[in-house]
Amino acid sequence: MIDTHQHLIHPERFNYSWAENIPQLQGSFRLEEYLAASAGCGIEGTIFMEVDVDAHQSADEARFFCGLAEDATSGILGVIAAARPENEGFEVHLDAIAHAKLAGIRRVLHTQPDELSRSDLFRHNLRLLGRRGLTFDLCVLQRQLDDALDLVRACPGTRFVLDHCGVPDIAANGAPRGAGFLQWAGAVRMLAAEPNVWCKISGLSVYSSEAQRNGEGLHPYLATVMEAFTPSRCLWGGDWPVVNLGCGLPTWCGLTRQFLARFSGAERDAVLSLNAQALYLKKP
Repeated sequence: MIDTHQHLIHPERFNYSWAENIPQLQGSFRLEEYLAASAGCGIEGTIFMEVDVDAHQSADEARFFCGLAEDATSGILGVIAAARPENEGFEVHLDAIAHAKLAGIRRVLHTQPDELSRSDLFRHNLRLLGRRGLTFDLCVLQRQLDDALDLVRACPGTRFVLDHCGVPDIAANGAPRGAGFLQWAGAVRMLAAEPNVWCKISGLSVYSSEAQRNGEGLHPYLATVMEAFTPSRCLWGGDWPVVNLGCGLPTWCGLTRQFLARFSGAERDAVLSLNAQALYLKKP
């Protein structure tokens, strides 16, 4: 099993301004703590996901974790680094962080103006990722899924991963018949129709109410993405330590394994490991 969304937080080395008002994310969340939290989950390798450090530190974060990934005992198989595709000099930044363990790039969009991803420069720079064999993780809110679709269509040669199933507003959506749920599901199906998009099954418990953090509450979302993307284009992610704002990593592992039990062994292997290897660890 490969965890495709592992955060590690080193506050003595990097600044995380976005997390200053989130008490549960204060302090260090290091590799040894992740290993303790994930013990018994069956995770054999991870993809480190950038933690939206302050922009001037993003290259340092990429180099630090690519270096950590060089140690096979870390379990880190690849790194998704931060970058700013809206800026001139994006390609220079890619050159500066180039590394055998670099698998892709993420620019967190759900905290930014919607217009950010619409510029010609942003889209030009994302096309460069496809030429370099790097992926782009899409971190957008439910209301931004139409913009995500436009972006994907503008960059057909780049492989995209929709983080956290498109961040559905589970607590307010009223699944499976509420207007919010139906809007999210329709937008997800549109994205799934694009052959260069994968979906990461992660983060859902953070966006749900406490009463929904169970199989019944999350089933409509899991079922929708698995039907839309099929097991051939879904991946699993733990989102530690952010998952601690929801149900926690062991419970999330259990919930998703319980859901996946209805699929064949080959389909489970695809979601839990093989798709991650093909997408993040093998250059096209």
